[in-house]
Amino acid sequence: MTPEQKNRMMSLKRRYGRKTASTPTAGPGGPVHGPGGPGMGPGGPGRRPMGGGKPKHTGDTVRRLMAYLHEDTLRMCLAFGCVILNTFGTLAGAYMLRPIINTYIAPTDGSRGSAAGLAGALMVMAAVYLVGVGANYLQAKLMLTIAQNALKKIRNELFGKMQSLPVRFYDTNSNGDLMSRFTNDVDTIGQMLSNTLVQLFSGALSIIGTLILMLYTNIWLTIVTVVMIPLMMKAGGAVARRSQKYFSAQQASLGALNGYIEETITGQKVVKVFCHEETAQEEFELLNRDLRENQIRAQFFGGIMGPVMGNLSQVNYSLTACIGGLLCIFRNFDVGGLTVFLNFSRQFSRPINEISMQVSSVFSALAGAERVFAVMDEEPEAADDADAVELEPMQGHVILDHVTFGYNPDKVILKDISLYAKPGQKIAFVGSTGAGKTTITNLINRFYDIQSGTITIDGVDIRHIKRKNLRENIAVVLQDTHLFTGTVRENIRYGRLDATDEEVIQAAKTASAHSFIMRLPKGYDTMLEGDGANLSQGQRQLLNIARAALSRAPILILDEATSSVDTRTEKHIEHGMDRLMADRTTFVIAHRLSTVRNANAIMVLEKGEIIERGDHDELLAMKGRYYELYTGVSELE
Repeated sequence: MTPEQKNRMMSLKRRYGRKTASTPTAGPGGPVHGPGGPGMGPGGPGRRPMGGGKPKHTGDTVRRLMAYLHEDTLRMCLAFGCVILNTFGTLAGAYMLRPIINTYIAPTDGSRGSAAGLAGALMVMAAVYLVGVGANYLQAKLMLTIAQNALKKIRNELFGKMQSLPVRFYDTNSNGDLMSRFTNDVDTIGQMLSNTLVQLFSGALSIIGTLILMLYTNIWLTIVTVVMIPLMMKAGGAVARRSQKYFSAQQASLGALNGYIEETITGQKVVKVFCHEETAQEEFELLNRDLRENQIRAQFFGGIMGPVMGNLSQVNYSLTACIGGLLCIFRNFDVGGLTVFLNFSRQFSRPINEISMQVSSVFSALAGAERVFAVMDEEPEAADDADAVELEPMQGHVILDHVTFGYNPDKVILKDISLYAKPGQKIAFVGSTGAGKTTITNLINRFYDIQSGTITIDGVDIRHIKRKNLRENIAVVLQDTHLFTGTVRENIRYGRLDATDEEVIQAAKTASAHSFIMRLPKGYDTMLEGDGANLSQGQRQLLNIARAALSRAPILILDEATSSVDTRTEKHIEHGMDRLMADRTTFVIAHRLSTVRNANAIMVLEKGEIIERGDHDELLAMKGRYYELYTGVSELE
């Protein structure tokens, strides 16, 4: 990889591992992208690190994971009891070979063994092994249940946490990376909980039990085996340290690649419109190559553990066999004892090998757990003030008094904004892209808190109104539509879940959506999938307008709500929109100035300041910025 490609790849990882700054997204209708498109808003919230590197707090992460197993303590005890029983059965069955060989196969006293006695002894040994097999089956089933219960709690907590996070969080983090935390990282945690924990405990127990039986069988051969342990542990530790770093890098690279795939697929039409296919392919190949290299390193060092430990185990086995043979010749060591010890020697190496192999899985799971916990540890949306109230009913008198705001405190976006709107009024915002129009409406929703000034509704500062009550009384129709998988009826009812079918139909009629809905294969029961891919952009927008109409909210925000419909359709729904806005306080953001001619007041914004205000005729008479925009003397930037 050339230095230029490496720099480009690192840039892509920074962008798609954690999304760069962007203007506010939010609201029931979908994301609102600021100037320059997604992730390009001036002064937008800065990117913040959110996990994904080498585990920094392994102890804390382990303790947090164990907390999810607390409710299954009884099952855990039973599962580990089964592990003990399985280990005992395996060790006891293995040791039974010594008396069987010495008594029935190669008697030490030179007598002839009994076939019947041999059969009976073998049946007893088989019974012991069967007990171990049954215990192993039961513990596997128990641990699977325990792991899935824990994953259910983690997913519930993670999803619940994401519902409480502020809009700023979603502005600064890639959707694909967040999905990777939900899927890949949670899956690695599940793998560790269901298999790795038990294997570590079982391995440790096997090592202790085997060592005791080896000492009992022959202390000199035990010394040979024990001498090999430091060498095996040192080799395993060296490999584990390398694999930990690469598994963390693998998880981060996977999150970045998922983020890029998600964004590219979502914006595939834009990719094709601008003939960006080759560039997208090149960028994907860079991210894919980085993932491949990190996966090769991680899987290599994770996979090399087995061969390294296996070869050392073979060396140990060979030394034991040679020395044991000499002991049989010169020290009258029994053949049954040698056979059992050689079995123990290999069995002793096996759990060490398994534990070493599981280390890579543990590090991978802990890296994933840290990424999941990083989301859970994000600061949620600030709690309502203790004296917060609910306005019932809310009238819709909105006042912005000397409001100043910036996504970053050191970069002001809105400067000393003041305005007043009362029920039945239509307030329009016009101006160049990036002037701060959408920012004002997002402040009214309290997606962000202002730095200075006040915003009041019905005389109450919105910081003293409960957020749920505030947003229930503000309906938003955004430029970018978003429809959920479900029927047309369910998508409209998203505006008010307790609405009747008749109210849904009436809302559709208000938005002039009823006629096209009735032409759909199943009318209001037509299933929508893929964000309403089977509808035109205009039809999707009409459903969003119907959703807002159903909400009965006294405050309505239309952010380029009719930009997706043609002028003929726009005229067709104008009367319906007038009915929708009749008794509501309405804020309209529009680039198409013909849509705001009948507004009670038009605010012209430039660089975060209101430079002109008045109705359509007054502003034209001023022959200022609005006059330039309306007559086409100066184009909207």
